[in-house]
Amino acid sequence: MTIDAQPPTVRTGLDRLVRGDGPDLRGRPVALLCHPASVTARLEHATEVLTGPVGARLVSLLGPEHGLDAAAQDMEVVAQETGLKGHVPTYSLYGDDLASLSPTPAMLHGAAWLVIDLQDIGARYYTYVWTAVLAAEVALAAGCKVLMLDRPNPLGGLDEWVEGGAIAPGQESFVGLHDVAVRHGMTLGELARMAIIERARASHAGIELLQCVGWRRGMLFTDTGLPWVMPSPNMPTLDTALVYPGQCLLEGTNLSEGRGTTRPFEISGAPWLDGGALALALRAEAGALPGLAVRPLGFKPMFQKFAGQRCGGVQLHVRAPTEVRSLQTSWALLRAVWRLGQGSIRWRTERYEFVADRPAVDLLAGGPWLRAAIEAQTPLAGLLAAQEPGRLAFLRRRREFLLYAA
Repeated sequence: MTIDAQPPTVRTGLDRLVRGDGPDLRGRPVALLCHPASVTARLEHATEVLTGPVGARLVSLLGPEHGLDAAAQDMEVVAQETGLKGHVPTYSLYGDDLASLSPTPAMLHGAAWLVIDLQDIGARYYTYVWTAVLAAEVALAAGCKVLMLDRPNPLGGLDEWVEGGAIAPGQESFVGLHDVAVRHGMTLGELARMAIIERARASHAGIELLQCVGWRRGMLFTDTGLPWVMPSPNMPTLDTALVYPGQCLLEGTNLSEGRGTTRPFEISGAPWLDGGALALALRAEAGALPGLAVRPLGFKPMFQKFAGQRCGGVQLHVRAPTEVRSLQTSWALLRAVWRLGQGSIRWRTERYEFVADRPAVDLLAGGPWLRAAIEAQTPLAGLLAAQEPGRLAFLRRRREFLLYAA
C-alpha cells in the first residue's frame, strides 16, 4: 500500500508494534479487541499487522459498541459476527444486556495476550474505553496478559481543556463506568489503566501499555499527522469530536442531536423549535460559544429522532479548536431550549444504555444536578462553578496516571 503523505508527527502503539517495539508476539495466541479505526498511519488494520509482520496467531476477535465494522448505530444490539473471513471466532461486546458488555474467559480461546487497540474520542460517554476496561479485567483475572496499544486523545489533554465534574455515587453506567470528568484529557491507555487500578477488580500487574511516540498533551488530532478514520458511524470529523462532549447530552432529551444528518452533533433541533431564536439566545449569552460560531438552519433527519420531519435548529461551527469548551455551550443550549420550547422539550425516560430507572441525562451528567439546574434556569456561571470542585479533584487524581508531557 502506498500513501503519498508526509510522515506523521505521532506514532501510535500499533505503529510501534509494526516496528518491533513491545512484547514479542510471534507465534503467540492473541485475542484482539479492535474496530475500523485500529489502523497504522498507512491505514493497515490491526488484524493485518498482527497476522502479518508481528507474526501473532490470532485466536479471537472482540468488537465493541457499533461492531467490528462500526456499521451499527448507537445502542443497536450487535449480533454475533462471522469472524475474520470466517477463520477467527468473533464476539460482540455489545448485546442486549449488561452481561454482554464483558467477554467471558472462554471468548479468549486460550490467548496468552489480549491486545486492545481502540481509538477513543476523549469524552466519558464514549463507550470504547469502558469496553477496554471490562475486557482487560476479565483477561487479567483469567491469567491472560493485556497489551494496550495507545492512541492520541483527539481533543488533547491539557488541564485547562478538561471539562465537567464528578459522577455522583450510584450514577455509574456504561456512559461513565468510573468517576472521571466528561472531557477527561487522557488517552485510552492512561484512562483504562487508571480505572483498572482504582476499581481493583483484578491485578494490574499483567498490563503492558505501548505508548504513542511524539504525542503531547497540547496536541489536537490535526497536529498528529495521522489519518482520521471514523471510530463510530456518527463521528465523521474532528469538528464532530470537539462538540461531542457537550452535544451528546442531547441524547438525554427529545431534541435531535443530528443523527440521520451528515453533521451529527454539530446540528441539533426539533420540529417545534425556532432555530433563529435559539441562535440569537446563544449569541447573547456570555460564555456560551467559546471557540464556536452558531447559525440557524432547517434540517430533515433521515433516521432516528424526527426521521423525515423538518426540524428547526442550529449548527455549531468550529472557529478556534483549542478554545472550544462544548460542555458549557451545550449547557447554554439546553437552558435556551427549555425557555424557547414552551414545554415541548422533555427528558428521555426510555431505557438508555441498559438503564431504565432514571432519566438518561442524569447518567450523562453524572447525577440529577444538570436536569434540576436547567429547569431552574441556573445561569451558566453557576453551572460552571458547581462543577469546578469535581473537575479539580479529578485533575489531582489523574496526575499520577499521566504518561505524556504537555
